[in-house]
Amino acid sequence: MKTSRRSRWLTIVLPLIGVTIIAGLMIWVFLNKAKPIAPEKLVRVERGDIARSVVAIGHIEALSKVQVKSKANGIIQALLADVGDKVKEGQILAELDKDNPQAQVREANATVQAEEANLQMAVAGEARARIEAANPELDYALRESQRVEKLFGQGIASSQALDDTKKTHDIAANRRQLLEAAARSAAAQVIQAHARVAAARAAQDRADENLRNATIRSPIAGVVLTRDTEVGDAVSSILNLGSAATLIMTLGDMSSVYVKGEVDEADVGRIRTNMPVRIKVESFAGESFKGTVTRIAPMGKEKDNVRTFEVRVSIANPEGRLRVNMSANAEIVLEERTKVLLIPEAAILYDRNGKPSVQKRDTTIKIGYRKEPIRLGISNGQRAEVQEGASEGLELVLP
Repeated sequence: MKTSRRSRWLTIVLPLIGVTIIAGLMIWVFLNKAKPIAPEKLVRVERGDIARSVVAIGHIEALSKVQVKSKANGIIQALLADVGDKVKEGQILAELDKDNPQAQVREANATVQAEEANLQMAVAGEARARIEAANPELDYALRESQRVEKLFGQGIASSQALDDTKKTHDIAANRRQLLEAAARSAAAQVIQAHARVAAARAAQDRADENLRNATIRSPIAGVVLTRDTEVGDAVSSILNLGSAATLIMTLGDMSSVYVKGEVDEADVGRIRTNMPVRIKVESFAGESFKGTVTRIAPMGKEKDNVRTFEVRVSIANPEGRLRVNMSANAEIVLEERTKVLLIPEAAILYDRNGKPSVQKRDTTIKIGYRKEPIRLGISNGQRAEVQEGASEGLELVLP
């Protein structure tokens, strides 16, 4: 009987104990189960490239931009280039009305011919005057006066004869002086004629230049950026009005372009010329162009209490894909690392001493992660390099 009762008791108690143990284990597992973490809170340590950089925001400019204006006044008869056309240096861009310049050339040519004829007349007049000035009459009168004076001393010639020969000599001397003065005057007229010929030829050169200026040529090889006139428009000369003269076209050398951007004064101190730059243009999404820092403004500009410095980044553009005034972001690379471990900046925690750490995923802990220190390298503001404390593929929990 006692054995039977004990067996029945064990049969009842042992299952109850087993159920209690299992229930206790289930409760313990449930209470110590890692807290589930939302997928969007999980990130992984990845390997990749990173650069610490400064971004200059601006737009594309042509390496050189030239405003084409005319040296001559006139009416546009023909325009031989349009916006977007590629032009060579010296290529004809426009023709002005040439009727008036051609008439001025004919007039100048006629003036030159007339002045050259006047010069020949002046040369001939000088030659005639010099021949007349060399008249031997004075020499004859002198010899006659000397002969009569000798005869007078011998008592052969009279005083009247002596006076007559001296009078003749004085008249001849005076005449020679007059002729010599006339010869000098004729020589001066030759000089004047030479000057008038030179002036006429200068006027001829100006007339020829004005005629050439009626044909407007490209000063550079490049692309027509704007065309500001039409056939029939009046054109004023840059020689008369200076910068206010009529703008005919604007040309740009697009073989090499540059980004003119602004950099905050907090970053400009880290930039140097010849630094490499990656340029992104909105018109070419997903594509990057290479450039170089070529100029940093020595003086900043202030606007809305923000001071910035202008930075110029040159870009080779042999295919002409980049165009003037395209919006561009120039990423000036200060430091670059390749094939390093990277984590999002959002995954990094900093203590009061500024020491960084991350929350590593750990399913054995109720909260689901453990906090561990790391050593960082460079950062680009979105991702940071991890030098110690993490491995590739490690799962992190965002704070």
